[in-house]
Amino acid sequence: MKEFLQNKFLRAGLLVSLAIAGVLSYYASSQPDGLEKVAEDKGFLDTAKDSVNAGTPLADYGITGLENERLSVGLSGIIGVIVTLIVAFAIFKTLAKKGK
Repeated sequence: MKEFLQNKFLRAGLLVSLAIAGVLSYYASSQPDGLEKVAEDKGFLDTAKDSVNAGTPLADYGITGLENERLSVGLSGIIGVIVTLIVAFAIFKTLAKKGK
């Protein structure tokens, strides 16, 4: 992880990712995604069941219980970037050890 943080290009990429996830994600389209739009157009959206993730802390692109929507969406995006980075780093470290 130390090497990652010392690389200027990777640090800049991380900062851009955090900025996009934390700030710009709030301004993403409020329209339904493609699959949801088709279900709505074809009239079977009402038969859809909640996702198994519906009750999780980061469900529906926000933080459950946080009433400020802008803060909720921004923090959710930042947490997503950090978790993804940690998982990717762990996978790459594991694969690097197996390759030696």
